[in-house]
Amino acid sequence: MAPAETPLQVEVLYSPQAGQTESVSLSLPPGSTVAQALALSGLGERHPDVRDLLAPPAGAAVASTLACGVWGRRCALDQGLRDRDRVELYRPLRVDPKQARRERHAEHQRRHGKHRVVVPRSG
Repeated sequence: MAPAETPLQVEVLYSPQAGQTESVSLSLPPGSTVAQALALSGLGERHPDVRDLLAPPAGAAVASTLACGVWGRRCALDQGLRDRDRVELYRPLRVDPKQARRERHAEHQRRHGKHRVVVPRSG
């Protein structure tokens, strides 16, 4: 008699907006995929973007604005999962990080002036 295989403990995380995170812990059979974890998480019932990722609307040019990954690395929906994996859904960036830094720098210069204080070295 073959020993029973231990279920996979997986966590699915999604942040629908800044400052808000949803986490769902699942117990899945061995051999489960990212798509199966997302489907069983129930997030698709509460968030249209997640639903569109799993089942794109008919005729849609782009299935979803979301991407998925496991432990911070993008992956396909058919990727197999391992015990204690964390499945993550990624929203698209709203602002280019480099552009945001330039804007913060310009704002800082506007408020505090463009001049830098140089302290002479002694010695």
